[in-house]
Amino acid sequence: MTKIKLKDALKIYREKVSILKKGYAQERFRLHYLISTFLGDLFVDEITSVDIATYRDQRLESINIKTNKKISAATVRLELSLLSNFFDVARIEWGFCEGNPVKNVRKPKAPPGRDRRLTSRELKLILRYCHNHRNSELQSIIVFALETAMRQGEILSLKWENINLNQRVACLPDTKNGTRRDVPLSLRARDMLLRLGQKQTGKVFTYTSSGIKSTWRLMLERLEIHDLHFHDLRHEAISLLFEKGTLDMMEIAAISGHKSLSMLKRYTHLRAQKLVRKLEAPKQKGRAAILNNLVPYPAEIFVRNGKFVIRILDFEKFEVEGDDYEKTVEYAQDKLLRKIILEMKYEKSVTAPDQYLEPVPQDRITMIDPLAETHFDTLI
Repeated sequence: MTKIKLKDALKIYREKVSILKKGYAQERFRLHYLISTFLGDLFVDEITSVDIATYRDQRLESINIKTNKKISAATVRLELSLLSNFFDVARIEWGFCEGNPVKNVRKPKAPPGRDRRLTSRELKLILRYCHNHRNSELQSIIVFALETAMRQGEILSLKWENINLNQRVACLPDTKNGTRRDVPLSLRARDMLLRLGQKQTGKVFTYTSSGIKSTWRLMLERLEIHDLHFHDLRHEAISLLFEKGTLDMMEIAAISGHKSLSMLKRYTHLRAQKLVRKLEAPKQKGRAAILNNLVPYPAEIFVRNGKFVIRILDFEKFEVEGDDYEKTVEYAQDKLLRKIILEMKYEKSVTAPDQYLEPVPQDRITMIDPLAETHFDTLI
């Protein structure tokens, strides 16, 4: 049996095994960290499950320098998975050890999948920012992600020769799962490509992975949008596909590229929202349709020239004022109710709440309910 330290064996693994993987860029950083730990100075055949467990516990207590938070369980699980794969290769192919000590160690509990949804207001802010951005590709990339559910890497590696604009299909010859995938393009997705200027060959987008990462981070900082990852756009796109209700799970999997349907089960809760309307008795459907639109809207309340002023933020030029606070609130309720009913009467899409773009201080915002009997007690 060959006697070799883990740090040296991991370098061999990096050069012969890891470099062939699609996720090599990420795995390279994990290997670099593992080489620098106390495990790196141990001989491969002498590492025990106790050593692995010790590494796991120490790693879970360590701090991520970038976020100043503890290392996540997901990160540690990925590192243990990498170590486990290394020991299997080292045992079977290289004869560096006789067993895999990682297999006997408990893995940190897997965190729940992210369920971050993009709000209508956030989408409007992002699209307005992209429209004014010096690089017109940014808007196309973000809209394309929301329309196709493609991964960031798939979008950035997209080539013109793999796109058929007439049939509205984008071919991904080499995906994360290692399989070819054809992605249908909506009219909006196609328009996002056409605005760039169609070419015969070459990459569609010039952004690099690091470039889009820094641009995304700067945009969120300026817009004051928190905890939103670029990958959340893929989650949002898949959620919207489910909410449309026109595609079954197999069809959505074909678009998104999920090999396992179990990965899509996290989205099945969205179907419950569609069932709400079906639960209503036929005679109640009309009533439910009206009441679904009569919901509270955010409003800014302030004093101007000695009068109380209320602005419903989601409607342009929607403002009422009065001398008496309670009567002004009631007037705003009545006007809001009339506004919503008129939008429904003329078959317009009723404006949803919380889509305003103005930077209004939160301490000046309250919710105006068009159906509430009184607001006075709740607003004072």
